[in-house]
Amino acid sequence: MSMSWADVRFMLERARGLVRRGLASLRTRGLGPTWARVRRQFARRAPPPSAPLYFPSTAPFSPFTVPASDAPRASIVIPVYNQAAYTLTCLRALAEHPPTAACEVIVVDDGSTDETVDWMPRIRGLRYHRRATNGGFIAACNDGASLASGDYLVFLNNDTVPQPGWLDALLATFDADPDAGLAGAQLVYPDGRLQEAGGVVFDDGSAWNYGRFDSPDDPRYASVRDVDYCSGAAIAVPSRLFAEAGGFDTRYAPAYYEDTDLAFALRALGHRVLYQPASRVVHLEGVTSGTDTGSGTKAYQVRNRGVFAAKWKDTLAHQPPAGGIPTAGSVVRPRRQVLIIDAETPRPQHDSASLRLVNLMRLLVDDGAHVVFLPADLRHVDGDTARLRQHGVEAWHAPFATRPSAWLREHGHRFDVVMLSRHYVAAEFLPLVRRFAPQARVVFDTVDLHFLREMRGAELAGDATLRHAAQRTRERELSVIRAADTTLVVSPAERDMLSTALPGTDVEVLANLHEVAHTGLPFEQRRDLVFVGGFRHPPNVDAVLWFGHEIFPLIHARQPDIRFHCIGASPPAEVLALQSQPGVVIHGHVVDLAPYMDGARIAVAPLRFGAGVKGKVNLSMAHGQPVVATTCAVEGMHLTGGHDVLVADDAVGFADAVLTLYRDEALWERLAAHGRANIERYFSMEAAHGTVQRVFRR
Repeated sequence: MSMSWADVRFMLERARGLVRRGLASLRTRGLGPTWARVRRQFARRAPPPSAPLYFPSTAPFSPFTVPASDAPRASIVIPVYNQAAYTLTCLRALAEHPPTAACEVIVVDDGSTDETVDWMPRIRGLRYHRRATNGGFIAACNDGASLASGDYLVFLNNDTVPQPGWLDALLATFDADPDAGLAGAQLVYPDGRLQEAGGVVFDDGSAWNYGRFDSPDDPRYASVRDVDYCSGAAIAVPSRLFAEAGGFDTRYAPAYYEDTDLAFALRALGHRVLYQPASRVVHLEGVTSGTDTGSGTKAYQVRNRGVFAAKWKDTLAHQPPAGGIPTAGSVVRPRRQVLIIDAETPRPQHDSASLRLVNLMRLLVDDGAHVVFLPADLRHVDGDTARLRQHGVEAWHAPFATRPSAWLREHGHRFDVVMLSRHYVAAEFLPLVRRFAPQARVVFDTVDLHFLREMRGAELAGDATLRHAAQRTRERELSVIRAADTTLVVSPAERDMLSTALPGTDVEVLANLHEVAHTGLPFEQRRDLVFVGGFRHPPNVDAVLWFGHEIFPLIHARQPDIRFHCIGASPPAEVLALQSQPGVVIHGHVVDLAPYMDGARIAVAPLRFGAGVKGKVNLSMAHGQPVVATTCAVEGMHLTGGHDVLVADDAVGFADAVLTLYRDEALWERLAAHGRANIERYFSMEAAHGTVQRVFRR
């Protein structure tokens, strides 16, 4: 595809931004960290590796053992009629990669005349039930459900090969959403192409296998999503809800449309029907019943469409008209669609801005919006991209998204709201959004006011060049604010600053978002100090160097058993050098912060410049961990020194505050309790709910 003027304009703005940020990074970070950022920016955007499909051994039958439990969480019901070789393959897959969840496997034989009768009784752990007469698929499934003892019924066709992890992923859907009534797997063909990512039902009762023949890794099909139905080849449903819905409706006997009907029945009872892409199952479509709707059992598909349409006539009136082709936008209507663009995929274990963004997306999803995320760098991030998708976010990346202009040209019409994070991202994308999504309201999320942080850093350094660069950043940031419909800041202080600089602009406060933790050790079992903050952020580098060189030596001299744990990704050489001091431990990035939040006695936030609300302070307070901080670190956080936090701005005062708090259990308990209360009142998900509705529902 040839490049358009929109592409050229976007690339020019991106190039200018990269040069500006590169020069600023050289001045504040030095050559080494800047070169690392350049390499990361221009590294090849490799597509995420797709795990090869697993197929079990095709050796001749010999006895083996399938998972079994006297107290199963899930009962896997497999209806069979002949086709013993396929049943054997399915059961071998369950045996070779048993799920973590306790389960039982029930094979319901609907009158087979082949090797099924000989092989099934010889498989250890299998509950084999042979029906007296052939009654069809629905009768076999309902029989299996009556025999099951698990909390969840999992219906699995015998012509499937469940992939490793499939059942645990399916059950996790219910753990994540108490309103889930049914969860269906992603079905793929043996050659790896997608067979179904949930189904679409039209107003005449006809159905569409969404995603058929596409890549199963395509972002359109890779997130948890409400669907009209999921194919009964691999679905899970709570046993009590299956009974409440009356099981599979026998009016569809012997087969077809019973799975669609169950989905509609569960939704009518107030439950969600969800597609779970992390549960992948190979399905050899049509092995048992064929694919010809003009003869055999498959002919019931045509008849039962009329039965279904008559039963659900009123509900179908609200379904999309027949004849249309479902798209990424149409399958989630009538939900509001919100596009969020940030520099890269958020990594909430690495920085507070990422945690805030992920929790904002969770709030939007919980409020009924369909959220789409596009990283400006188009990179897939192992783990973090998948976690977004499990929250129900449609997360895009290369190679499925290539040029931003082309992507927005295709998808821009979908969105009611577009949120652009960080001024340099917004400057690049605003023209494209206004052109390809003119109907959308544009929300600019400052994350923090970059110019304010830069100005404070320049003042601390006494650097005229940095002051001039900060002024240019201010001009660019204010220009974006003027162009946006609404601007988000993280503190009332920043809102007031913008009200003075740009009277009449629509500015809302959306602070950091945290969940209050009620774990953690008591005072007497905690020890040491902790700092958490990524070192791509210059204020964190300055804070740790100041603390390590000027404050911690004073603490260590008076109480040598105290250690200082410094946690954060990409520590530069000068930070790593602090490890030569006794009691200093530089950890770098830590995957699980819980041991340090729950076990360290005090968190320190010795920031001398910066802007916005400091996530490290929020994080510790949310875990009941008292904080000693500078005035800069607690700005805009509704905190009172001595009541919620201890504040000191010089080295001696900071060291004294740390030692006082470290030794005073009563003071520690008061600060811990007041800190948690502060989070619940100002920085919790519940506290932000009204702002999120006000900004994103207009």
